[in-house]
Amino acid sequence: MIRKQSMFSIIAVLTATMMLLTACGQTAPSQNTSGSAQNQSEVKADGKLQVFTSFYPLYYVATRIGGEYVNVKNIVPAGVEPHDFEPTAKDIVDMSKANLFIYNGSGFEAWVEKALQGFDQSQMTVVKATDGLQLLKNAEEEHVGESAEEHDHGEFDPHVWLDPTLLKAQAEKVKDALAKKDQAHAAEFEKNYEKLAADLDTLDNDFKKMVAAAPKKEFMVSHRAFSYLAHHYGLEQIAISGVSPADEPTPADLKELVERVKEHHIQYILFETLVSTKVADVIARETGAKTAMLNPLEGLTEADQQAGKDYLSIMRDNLETLKTALQ
Repeated sequence: MIRKQSMFSIIAVLTATMMLLTACGQTAPSQNTSGSAQNQSEVKADGKLQVFTSFYPLYYVATRIGGEYVNVKNIVPAGVEPHDFEPTAKDIVDMSKANLFIYNGSGFEAWVEKALQGFDQSQMTVVKATDGLQLLKNAEEEHVGESAEEHDHGEFDPHVWLDPTLLKAQAEKVKDALAKKDQAHAAEFEKNYEKLAADLDTLDNDFKKMVAAAPKKEFMVSHRAFSYLAHHYGLEQIAISGVSPADEPTPADLKELVERVKEHHIQYILFETLVSTKVADVIARETGAKTAMLNPLEGLTEADQQAGKDYLSIMRDNLETLKTALQ
């Protein structure tokens, strides 16, 4: 698991959820009144599918593909680190009313599997967006000072969205699910998906060109969120902490990291949004390296939202940051 959850809080949320769902179930009419979900449109009174997503990249995908025919709500608020997020009872009750719930899976959202036990999945389509993808095992990814037995983050790395080709595969799953729930607008969903896929292909090609021209292939990051990006583009990620940003290196780890920075002549220590830069600052100070932000896109900050940033614009910021760091 990404993070050990409080058993008490999980039980409390589930208990409140079941009570509220029972109350809702006494008055709420069935959304599916004739035929299966795959053979008819299932929309709410405003004519739009109600879609909930577990974190920002899937919210971006759902809004791009669904367009004007969906209402999309992201569960994790702006500025909140999703590794640490726990939904309230109200969050779960709101989610239970959705036509479609989309989550990443593979250990990223520790709360989802428990929450799903309280949902009527005969009325809701649930999409686990990492199903069927070729996932990287955590034990295969390099992290100074941590063995396969020492980490507690599950077998697979869940950060697939940082490889644009894998986000495109996730987007196709979302498109197919939307089309099944609202067949009347399947053609629009397909058209919107093709536009998104083209944008992701262009982004992928631009990353390939940048990496091909870069003299270095190693970069140091504050936590090991960039394994898929590194794997896809032939780069080496050196991580200060593990898959969860809550992991902190030991003094021995820090000493080894400082030595690695000097050995590889690394000029930039790349930190991220939503977590402390303390350790990255220490290593930079000890080595004379500079710091710069590389965004893992696990969520937007309020400043990002106000600036109109999205997945594509932030990934292009990441491209420029890596271009500088790989010099």
